[in-house]
Amino acid sequence: MNEYGIDISNFTFLIVIKIMMHKILSIGELLLRFESVENSNTSSNNIFASYPGGSEANVAVALSALDIPVSYFTVIPDNSLAENAIDKIQDAGVDTSSILKKEGRLGLYFLQDPNGLTKGEVIYDRKYSSFYSVEEKEIDWNSIFGDCTWLHWTAITPALSDKWAHLMKQCLDEAKKRNLFISVDLNYRNKLWNYGKFPLEIMPDLVQSCDLIMGNIWASNKMLGTSITDELNRNTTKKEYFIYAQKVSKELFSIYPKCKHIANTFRFMDNSNHNLLYGTYHTPKGNWQSESLETNVLIDRIGSGDAFMSGLIFAICKEYSPQETIDFATGIGFKKLFIKGDFYQKNNITL
Repeated sequence: MNEYGIDISNFTFLIVIKIMMHKILSIGELLLRFESVENSNTSSNNIFASYPGGSEANVAVALSALDIPVSYFTVIPDNSLAENAIDKIQDAGVDTSSILKKEGRLGLYFLQDPNGLTKGEVIYDRKYSSFYSVEEKEIDWNSIFGDCTWLHWTAITPALSDKWAHLMKQCLDEAKKRNLFISVDLNYRNKLWNYGKFPLEIMPDLVQSCDLIMGNIWASNKMLGTSITDELNRNTTKKEYFIYAQKVSKELFSIYPKCKHIANTFRFMDNSNHNLLYGTYHTPKGNWQSESLETNVLIDRIGSGDAFMSGLIFAICKEYSPQETIDFATGIGFKKLFIKGDFYQKNNITL
């Protein structure tokens, strides 16, 4: 008998709670980053620090730090250097069970300026790595996708080779068969697109599969052919950039009808210790902009865009409001500036 005098002993109640549960699959090349560090005992910078990374690994680690289930797929050589890097990813809580091992080597990149990517200080050494050299017959998509509900990829992967452009098309087709949510980061790396194809020849077809497009208005122009103007520069106001981001988002929603989420980062670096960051978020229903976050003291720029991406994925998974979504993503991207290494680590997070 309840408080209203109704006998409920013979009633069966079914309580349905709608919770969107996602497991993210992030796919891309694992890299080892080397950067020169100052040595007080000599006049030359002949000491190097190393960090595991790569955009897709960075997103996976950050998502795990935010308590989102995540799996990471890459191809690595069977050696201790690669194993040590994978151990760090596993220790962060990422599922690495589908990673493929094959003969070859680990991809590398060298960072001459530890504060970031503003003046082309990056030297890549990725060609003929295990990931670069993998063959189509070696990839088992069923094993890779497992129980994942969301695929995340970046424009870096099809930039590596014609073969990887083809494999990413296969990957996206498999994801569509499984009705996965698909997100892409339009990372533009001009030093990688050197196998005879331009981004505009490859990316538009791949992005047709995507539900979420993240990048910026310049990368969108380079890869997807959206509008841009030379009048946009460091002196352009935040309001003007917001208006232009809305223009670009309308173009993208028209060209890519599957896409329902678009986000842009706006990052300005006046010197090696400065960073100004804000973001915009767009859906077919509206447009939102974050507050501006600025610092003149930072530790490491690498991975801040990937942290933004992970914050965006987290907020969409948790069904945050649009304004909360862009504020959270921007905040996570900004926090990464104060963490050394490529990864956004759990013990550095205060939410």
